[in-house]
Amino acid sequence: MRLRTLDDFDLKDKNVLIRVDMNVPMLNGQVTDSTRLTRAVPTILEVLEKGGKPILLSHFGRPTRGFDLTMSTQQAVIALSNRLKKRVHFATSCIGETAQLAVDTLPKGDVLLLENTRFHQGEKKNEPRFAAELAKLGDIFVSDTFSTAHRAHASVEGIAHLLPSCAGRLMEEEIYRLEAVLSTPERPVLAVVGGAKVSSKLMLLEHLIGPMDKIVIGGGMANTFLAAQGHNIGQSLCEHDMQDTARSILENAKVMNCEIILPVDIVAAKEFSANSEHEILPANKCPADAMILDVGPKTITLIKKHLDEAKTVIWNGPLGAFEIPPYNIATNEAAAHVAFLTETGKVLSVAGGGDTVAALNGSGSAKRFTYISTAGGAFLEWLEGKTLPGVAVLMS
Repeated sequence: MRLRTLDDFDLKDKNVLIRVDMNVPMLNGQVTDSTRLTRAVPTILEVLEKGGKPILLSHFGRPTRGFDLTMSTQQAVIALSNRLKKRVHFATSCIGETAQLAVDTLPKGDVLLLENTRFHQGEKKNEPRFAAELAKLGDIFVSDTFSTAHRAHASVEGIAHLLPSCAGRLMEEEIYRLEAVLSTPERPVLAVVGGAKVSSKLMLLEHLIGPMDKIVIGGGMANTFLAAQGHNIGQSLCEHDMQDTARSILENAKVMNCEIILPVDIVAAKEFSANSEHEILPANKCPADAMILDVGPKTITLIKKHLDEAKTVIWNGPLGAFEIPPYNIATNEAAAHVAFLTETGKVLSVAGGGDTVAALNGSGSAKRFTYISTAGGAFLEWLEGKTLPGVAVLMS
């Protein structure tokens, strides 16, 4: 099977529908993290260079009742235009006469962004009729949104059955990078898996036990594992009903010869707030009225030791409550160490999913990793070994 790419099509004088991801964080009408916009630029510019008209499809947020001004893709127009250095027009619908008129009158060399596809129920339901309405607007479909490739939505999967279709440069790069890490990685391979819940990453952990040599478990997930080992975790975030699952994962890891690294010391506090009073304790000594908010310095040293022995590192999720200092220390220090090892050519590092990009950006280390995926759920499902509908439909 081969991924179809932009190299397979003549785009001259074609209306090129490009599924991008304009679902960027906003604050007071301003884009606060433009990573996804920036990563969409190469494909859009290449379509323009090859004589095509870029017509952008995207979702924004999770609207539940049709049109919602706070979730309009129009909010991304200025930021996208600044990055493209091109004029970006906006259509107040993604289907029908309004969208068609915007496509027909789009000046050559400019870009058109259509309104939020999720304002229509047919999007998430992958209704053939809605996909057909979208397809009327283009001659070729380019999917450049690996971040939504795990969704069998009309603008992701359905439309690809109706038009000649291929992957954009971002989609192509995401797949190439992740395949390189998972299919033929240089060993030892170490995964850092953090975040709040074991339940949300159960399949990921079960799948990674096989291909990984080591797995570092941090964040709220680690608390469930500590509790499963009989440790005191006080008021810490913990899925007590998942303790049997945690013990099973630990046992299976032994069978598969995968080393699980858990915290040996913790940072505990009685308040979940910035710079709250806290103390460093052994991992099994959390006071009954306190909560674990980060891993301690001995654990950081232990993680760095294992990182030094790795050749490939996959990172998904923070090690602590990275949003508030000083409980971002472990995440920041471990990330900086991965970045250093990457820059000195000692490891290949790939990260993505959930809060990972925000955590690594906050640490100042993101740009020094080998590759940062734009995807959240899709990154996880890819690591879990699942077939992503938005990728499968681009294969030939």
